[in-house]
Amino acid sequence: MIRRMDSKYWQNKNVFVTGATGFLGSWLVKHLVDSGANVAALVRDVVHHSNLYRSGYANKISLVYGELENYLLLERAFGEYETEAVFHAGAQTIVEIANRNPLSTFETNIRGTVNVLEASRRTPTIKKVIVASSDKAYGVHEKLPYSETAPLQGKFPYDVSKSAADLIAQSYHATYKLPVTITRCGNFYGGGDLNFNRIVPGAIRAFLMGEPPVIRSDGKFIRDYFYIEDAAEAYLHLAKKMDDPAIHGHAFNFSPGNLLTPLEIVASIKKLMKSDIEPVVANTARSEIPKQYLSSEKAETMLGWKSKYEYEDGLKKTVEWYKAYFKDRDEKKI
Repeated sequence: MIRRMDSKYWQNKNVFVTGATGFLGSWLVKHLVDSGANVAALVRDVVHHSNLYRSGYANKISLVYGELENYLLLERAFGEYETEAVFHAGAQTIVEIANRNPLSTFETNIRGTVNVLEASRRTPTIKKVIVASSDKAYGVHEKLPYSETAPLQGKFPYDVSKSAADLIAQSYHATYKLPVTITRCGNFYGGGDLNFNRIVPGAIRAFLMGEPPVIRSDGKFIRDYFYIEDAAEAYLHLAKKMDDPAIHGHAFNFSPGNLLTPLEIVASIKKLMKSDIEPVVANTARSEIPKQYLSSEKAETMLGWKSKYEYEDGLKKTVEWYKAYFKDRDEKKI
């Protein structure tokens, strides 16, 4: 049974979300608005079929148009909206794009994070900043699962960008006592992910179109898989716990402990969608880490956090979201 969020805590709080048209950001917006928060959000591109716009939540918040690289825009927006809490979920998150375009990835993920932190430091109303890092920030380690004490040693462009952003956030707390915490999560899945080169949305789309899903790796890479609404609620849970200053400066792993391979993910989706189409294993993925998964012991102990969604339940909701999404797109021809 899934517990409802405590809406009273967020009632009338002024919250700013970066990356609002993205996968995580759009769900953060929904949960915050539903909990009574006054939400302002940074939007770089107007993506009309994204979850933020399709859900109608873009009409329920204040939109600030611009880029993370624009420091003055962030400082102005944080000040004018009298921001109390910042959820920094904006980033370039696709590994293949990072490999092709490292400069733009570094600009967005590193400079963008510096800008958010500096603007937060200079905005006296801000009481808490939550920075989205990643399990990729750890880089390659022989000892698994990763705990928060493992060094951040990203090697490839995307991983390096997250290692750097993570360390910079820690620096802002150590140097300026900025009330910041850092999240490190596994692979998100759920409705609203429009990056169809990812395994879950890509496989669902392929089955819906009667085509074989393409697995870029050898199909045996091991990852955590974290349902997106579960993740959004974890972020809000962490932000609430930040009323205790002892939490500031800490990084937290969040994972439900679902260790799966792409072959297993596709098999689950195939069964749910009652398809007899077999996937194609392309084995073309490069600059990716074969095994990555997280220990959430620290979040469970310090924050009292527990995952709320079973993998199968999350996947069912995900398949239904994409069925409705593609039906809607076909009808509207968008």
